[in-house]
Amino acid sequence: MEIAQLAQILVALGCPVEKSAGMAAQLDKRARQLSAEKGRTHEEALKHLLTLMKQGWAAGGRAS
Repeated sequence: MEIAQLAQILVALGCPVEKSAGMAAQLDKRARQLSAEKGRTHEEALKHLLTLMKQGWAAGGRAS
């Protein structure tokens, strides 16, 4: 998955557009780290991180 595609997904999940590219790059980097550390595929690690981010944004929206 390309960073631009990942940024679009982040926006759809609630990430501000102006921060999406930077967050996508960081998320991709962390997914690669997790992949190496945990023996997961990059896609599995990315899915896990996206799920966590989605839950975090949902919780943040409820707290407002």
